[in-house]
Formats: sequence, C-alpha cells, structure tokens
Amino acid sequence: MGRDLGSFPRPVLAALAAAERLLSRRAGASVVLADPEDLGGSDRSVVARARVARNPFSLPRTIVVKHYLGRADPLRPDPFHHEVASCQLFTALPTEARPSPEIIAHDVESRLLVLEDLGRSSTLADKLFGPDPAAAQRCLLSWARALGRMQAATAGREHDFGALLRRLGERSWRDPVADDARAALAGCAAVLRGDLGVTVSGAALQEAHDTARLLGGTRYRAFSPSDTCPDNNLVTSRGVRFVDFEGGCFRDVALDAAYFRVPFPGCETSFALPPGMAEHMLDAWRTEVASVWPDLDEPEVLDGRLLDAQLLWVWLCTWWLLPRIRIRDTPVGPDATRSPRISTALAHYWAEMAVAAGAAGRHASAELGTAVAAALRERFEDAPAALPVFPAFRSVA
Repeated sequence: MGRDLGSFPRPVLAALAAAERLLSRRAGASVVLADPEDLGGSDRSVVARARVARNPFSLPRTIVVKHYLGRADPLRPDPFHHEVASCQLFTALPTEARPSPEIIAHDVESRLLVLEDLGRSSTLADKLFGPDPAAAQRCLLSWARALGRMQAATAGREHDFGALLRRLGERSWRDPVADDARAALAGCAAVLRGDLGVTVSGAALQEAHDTARLLGGTRYRAFSPSDTCPDNNLVTSRGVRFVDFEGGCFRDVALDAAYFRVPFPGCETSFALPPGMAEHMLDAWRTEVASVWPDLDEPEVLDGRLLDAQLLWVWLCTWWLLPRIRIRDTPVGPDATRSPRISTALAHYWAEMAVAAGAAGRHASAELGTAVAAALRERFEDAPAALPVFPAFRSVA
C-alpha cells in the first residue's frame, strides 16, 4: 500500500490488508491497494476507500472496504450477514434498479465486504444541514423516489433474501425494530402515565394495538434498510443511493413511507419538514410503488396504512426516548447543534399524529396525542415549543 502509512489508523490498514488477501485469492494474482481514506464506520466496523494500484483483473479504479470488528453475538442476528445478504440481493438486480453499491467480494471468516465506490458523494444529511433549500428539497424528493423504487424492485423477493441469509448461517430473521415496537405497544401507556401523568384510554390503547398488523405478514412487504437516517443516504449523479444494511429486512412498506410524516424517527437528525414537503414526498414515492401495488394509489387504502405506521412510530419513539429525559431533557443525539431536544421532538410527533388521527376519525388517538404534546410542553417549558425545520429550510420565509 503506497506512501508512508505509519501514522494511519491501524484498523483501516488491517481492513485493507485483509481486502488485498481476499481479492488476490479471487484473482489468482497479487492485488495491491493504495491511498487509503478513512470513511468512518461505527464502534463495530471500519469503512475505508482505497485505490486499486495493481489490478490483475477488471476491478474498478477505487473500492470501498467494510471490515466488521470482533465476533458476532451468537444469540442475536449477525449484522454482517444481513449486510452481505442485502448487498447480494441488490447486486442481482438490473443496474438501473440497484439502490445500493454493488458487492464485489466478501469473506465470512474475516468479516469483510468489498463494495463498489459510489464516489465522494454528499449525504442527505449534508443537504438538509446545508445552505441551499432548493437542493435539500430536490434530495428529499429523490430519496422518496429511491425508497419507492427500491421497494418496488424487491417486492416478492423475500424468499430470495431468506435463502441468502441461510447460506450465510442465519436460520431466521426479523425486522430489528419489531420486538421494540411490540414492547412499546405493551408498555408505553404505563410510561406515559408515570412520566407525564397522561392516562391512555382503552379506546386509544386499542387503536394503537391495531397497528401491530403492520409487523406481520402483510401483502405490502418489501426490503427495508431499517436504518434510513439521513447520513446513510448518498446523493449521487444517479440519485439517492442507500448504504448500511446491518439491519436489512423485509417489512410493510408503510413503515418506511411513514418517515414522510415522522421525519427519520429516532434518528439524531430528526427535525421537521417545511409545509407541504411530506405530501410532495408521498406523491414521489407513490408513483414508484403503484406499479406493484395499484391499490396504494387509492387514498382510502394508503391513508389508513400510513396513519397506522405513523401511530406505531410515535409510540415506539416515545418508548425509546421518553425514559431518557426523566431527570433532564437532552438532545436526541450527542451533538446539540444537529439534534432537537427530545421533549420538542416527541411533542411534535404526538401533535402531528393528533391532527392526522382526528382527520381520519380516530378520535381517541387524536385526544391522546393532544394531551401528550401538552404535557411535554408543560413539563419542559424551557424547551423550544415547536420543532424547527431542518436547517436548510430555515432561511426560507
């Protein structure tokens, strides 16, 4: 690996050395990688870009390497297996329908992925926190279209995904948030009563429990990255592309489409959308999925499912976030400049849900949403009363 790399992070060098061995083994000749670039990763993985300096077969000029650190928890699904299976599923799709980087090689023993390099692209987060509202709007619409296109392309491929996972040693899989969602439906009423003094009526509890149907085997299932926070979406010349499939799964498409109403729920960067933006995103998404599920083009079918998903996400986010502020209100994420206060975000989620539920005749959920939003604002009166829009839109009058 060219130039002096003595000061370069050891985990990155180890990842590239493992990639050289894997690619050389595949090619039957030496592959040399150079000019590493640390792309970050997480506490359990290293991600790096490298130039292919010696290329005995048709590798691209640059590649991205993702190296999972440590061993998997034998009692939990392995995120490495989920990412490999997800990338394999996408690589089998036609190029124009592929929503992710192509997988070039992987090695189960070294827990290594070699992927297509999508270039030095901005992320959706960069655009939402940038200075250009028009660019942010274009990227949100591109993200919505890309989400719908991915769902349409993967509809009916759930058995293929399961087969890929079994080949990697996973005997079963599930939506990684499903267990938390069921726990929220079972326990959130007690949390609201204990933390905010809000009593959930039997009717509101039943309306919430009815949303659990989205967690089962509906006829509207397609692939979901599970974690589609803004920094996991790259803005490329071919539109928004998705990365990071450690929680890749199949689930009801409404659970991801509800992000238009509950923007990026539970993510650190969970601000509000400007007026009308959610409707434009929904239209862009619906155009892509209607060819597979024509009935989702009917408002009476789609609106009920989206409200179910919105309600489920609001309960789940409350289950995740409200216990964190029993002592002191804090931002959703570690960076207060890029995260709203938890109380403000939750109050916004409940108030928006109340409006949607009231319009749909779900009066118990509407009354509960209004009560929870009011209780949050009263208890945390020093927090912003309204959730700000993403920074890119704040200069727009």
